[in-house]
Amino acid sequence: MTVQDTTLQFFRHDGFDLAYLDRRPASGAGDPVLMIHGFASSHYVNWVAPGWFKTLNDAGYRAIALDNRGHGSTSKSYEASDYTPARMAGDAAALLDHLGIGRAHVMGYSMGARVSAFMALSDPDKVATLVLGGLGIGLVDGVGDWDPIGEALLAEDAASITHARGKTFRAFADQTRSDRRALAACIIGSRDELTEDQVALIAQPTLIAVGTKDDIAGSAEELAALMPNATAFAIEGRDHMLSVGDRSFKQRVLEFYAENAL
Repeated sequence: MTVQDTTLQFFRHDGFDLAYLDRRPASGAGDPVLMIHGFASSHYVNWVAPGWFKTLNDAGYRAIALDNRGHGSTSKSYEASDYTPARMAGDAAALLDHLGIGRAHVMGYSMGARVSAFMALSDPDKVATLVLGGLGIGLVDGVGDWDPIGEALLAEDAASITHARGKTFRAFADQTRSDRRALAACIIGSRDELTEDQVALIAQPTLIAVGTKDDIAGSAEELAALMPNATAFAIEGRDHMLSVGDRSFKQRVLEFYAENAL
């Protein structure tokens, strides 16, 4: 690998300095896969540590992932309006332009899946295929009450948090040393949903993968039924936090890409 392949790089878009990692396979060329991470995560936590970069590079794909605004090494904002899925989708599309990539496979997890779906609608020519991980029908009907998570992120004392999911995300944010104030703004701004009619316009080949123990995402099958070219995949025995690195999920994604080569 070259130094460029392993070093975090930056580009500027919409007032943010966005960090990204771009790794090519040993061959030096391959279909590009753009990965968009979930809430309170980062390119490293979502895609490097669970082995996605290695999996994709070993299979001959160019792996690319950014830190969403407010996350990781990307610059932060404390305004909820900066964190709409549409604006984050604009960041992802701008990264492809920055890299001179016309079309790519786009894969998102959880919040990143929501952003990916918005991108498929706003920039359909750039999105060749879509993988939505950790998000099913919640794309349309929401994924529960997230206000307590924002409150948990802003709490002075983590020990005072009683909301179970709030505790989980506060611990995750602390573990990843995230800017909790930026994440609190993000959790307010990033919850826009798509209507059933909008989802029906997503024509790209789509794989929707949700863990069988995931109590956040909503049904993958229900979402796939609304879309013209979508398939659901059950990640057996995995919850929302553990599905992303699952071996069967990775294998199914590689099969999906082989079936839908650029």
